[in-house]
Amino acid sequence: MEMVFRWFGEGNDHIPLSHIKQIPGVKGVVWALHDVEPGEKWPIEKILEVKKQAEQFDLNIDVVESVNVHEAIKLGTNSRDMYIANYKETIKNLAKVGVKVICYNFMPVFDWIRTDLFKELEDGSTAMFYEKAKLENMNPSDLVEEFLKTKEFTLPGWEPERLDRLFDLFESYKSVTEEKLWENLKYFLEEIIPVAEEHDIKMAIHPDDPPWSIFGLPRIITRKENIKKLLKLVDSPSNGLTFCTGSLGANSLNNLPEMIREFGNKIHFAHIRNVRRMENGDFIETSHRTQDGSIDMFEIVKAYHDIGFTGYARPDHGRHIWGEKCRPGYGLYDRALGIMYLWGIWDSLQR
Repeated sequence: MEMVFRWFGEGNDHIPLSHIKQIPGVKGVVWALHDVEPGEKWPIEKILEVKKQAEQFDLNIDVVESVNVHEAIKLGTNSRDMYIANYKETIKNLAKVGVKVICYNFMPVFDWIRTDLFKELEDGSTAMFYEKAKLENMNPSDLVEEFLKTKEFTLPGWEPERLDRLFDLFESYKSVTEEKLWENLKYFLEEIIPVAEEHDIKMAIHPDDPPWSIFGLPRIITRKENIKKLLKLVDSPSNGLTFCTGSLGANSLNNLPEMIREFGNKIHFAHIRNVRRMENGDFIETSHRTQDGSIDMFEIVKAYHDIGFTGYARPDHGRHIWGEKCRPGYGLYDRALGIMYLWGIWDSLQR
C-alpha cells in the first residue's frame, strides 16, 4: 500500500508540502489543476509546475483527483465529443509526467452532498454531516446558498461555473434516466480507455456520495451490482475503481470488506475513512478509529492486506480539530492522525 495525501496546490491549500512530507509513510500528493474548468484540456506547463513543486520535497504526483467530466458528456449532448477529445489530450499530458492513476466521477451536477459542513461532535471537533430529513425538504438552490454563506475555501465538486448553471442543469437532467446515464458512461469509457491503456494510466471511478439519488438526479455507482456492471462496460485493466469506504459505507447494505476482496485487482485507488450512520438515515464523518463510526476499519485494512494491495491509498475526510481553519474535511491534523491509525493496523498485520 502506497500512502498519499490530497493537496489542493500552492495558494489554494493552507497545508504546505513541507508539512505533508513530515507525515510518516506518505510518498506523494493527490492533486488537480483546480483553476482549469471542467472540459478544458490541462496545459502541460501547469502540470509540470505541480511536478516541480512536489519533487522539491521528494513527493510523487502519481495520482490525480480529479479530471472532472464535463456535464455535456454525462448528458450525452452533441458537444460531448469535443470535451472527450480534450479529456484524451489531458490523459496524454498527464502520462508525460508519470501520472499512474486518474480519479474521476460520473455524478450529475453535484460531486457530493452534505447539509452541514461543520457539525459539532461530542468531543468539540466538527465534521461534515448529512441530515436526510433536511435535504428532503430543501431545494437545490437553498443548499447552494447555505454552502456559499459558510465556506471559506473552494470546495471540489462545487465549482462556481457549475453552480451558476444550476437551474439549466436540473432542467437538462429531467430526461436522463439511470439507463441513459449508463449509456453515456459507456460511450465515454469506450472513447478514453484505449487512450489510458496506451499510456499506462488507470482510470478509477469514484462512487456516488452519498450512494443514492439526490433531488431526483440519477446516481449509478452505488453498490456491488453496479460496480460489476461498470467493469463490464469496457473490459480493460485501465477501467477500475476508486474504492471509497465513506461514500459506499453510508449505505449499511454495502459489505465493504467483501467488495474489496471481490474487486481487488480493479481497485487502483483507496479512499479510507469512517462514517457514523444513524437509524433515521443521517450520517456524520468521524475520526478513522473503528469505535467512533459504523465502519470496521480493521476489517477494511485487513481486506486490503489479505489481497496484497500495492496500490495508492489516502486518508479521506477528517474532522476539524485543535482549532484548525481548513477546507471542510481536509484539515492536516485529523487526516495525519488517520494515517497513523491505518499504518498501525497495517503494520500489525505485517507482523
